[in-house]
Amino acid sequence: MGHSVQVAPFVPTREGRFWSGLPWWQGVVLLGLLVWLYAAILTRLIAQWLNDPNFSHGIFVPAFALFVLWQDRQKLKLIAPAPSWTGLPVMVVGLLMLALGVLGAELFFSRVSLLVLLAGVIILFEGWRLFRAVLFPWAFLILMIPIPTLILQKVTFPLQLLASKLASVLLPVVGVPVLREGNVIVLPSMPLEVAEACSGIRSLLSLVTLAIIYGFLMDHRKWVRVVLACSAVPIAVAANSFRIFGTGLLVQYWDPDKAEGFFHAFSGWLIFVVSLLLLFAVHRVINWVWKSEPEVKSA
Repeated sequence: MGHSVQVAPFVPTREGRFWSGLPWWQGVVLLGLLVWLYAAILTRLIAQWLNDPNFSHGIFVPAFALFVLWQDRQKLKLIAPAPSWTGLPVMVVGLLMLALGVLGAELFFSRVSLLVLLAGVIILFEGWRLFRAVLFPWAFLILMIPIPTLILQKVTFPLQLLASKLASVLLPVVGVPVLREGNVIVLPSMPLEVAEACSGIRSLLSLVTLAIIYGFLMDHRKWVRVVLACSAVPIAVAANSFRIFGTGLLVQYWDPDKAEGFFHAFSGWLIFVVSLLLLFAVHRVINWVWKSEPEVKSA
């Protein structure tokens, strides 16, 4: 009686390896080199997250990126490795950016070089298919890097002017005469300056980050995720303008001292919560107009 023999197709395994094309000991050495190269840069980056209110959201960015990778771990394991030498020039570019950033004392350049170097390593040892699969968490990491001061100043001042303009339009509606001079709103009781800290850049960056996280977790439709991320910008600008408007009312009808201190800080948190609720409302409206179909998961 004959015996039939079935030959199972060969599927590359990742067991015992750092990546499928990289033994564990080599992976540990590579990781150690990355830590050695970027230890000082990452230390200063974490310190800025902890001490600079404008970029305090950065600490949550790598945590969420790791969460996405962990959530997709089974799907990533099924991707057959296809190492590509095209990752090598990407790594070289990353190392050159690191050298230029360190020599030129340009933090942004040296920090971005880490992302470029990571992309090159993934492509070199795993291939483009895996890099495309992890493109979202990789690209999301850019939000953890603080914007250069020069660019931040160019964005902050227009936001100050916009917030003061919108507030100066709303205040006369409720009977408060105003005279705006740049980013200063002159009220009958006292002038109210829309300072850099009140530009809304802090809430804008945080809200955009949270909008991307919220969209990823709550909706599988890519276009909805994009709309939610984009809607965070006008929501943050409008909410900050309303905060300036509310501060003007407090100054005019209650106490000029309320423009600073506890009420000023509390209004910032309150408006941010309102911004999150508006973001949620935008999502509800989208779901009401365009019904979401259940996501079809491939076996």
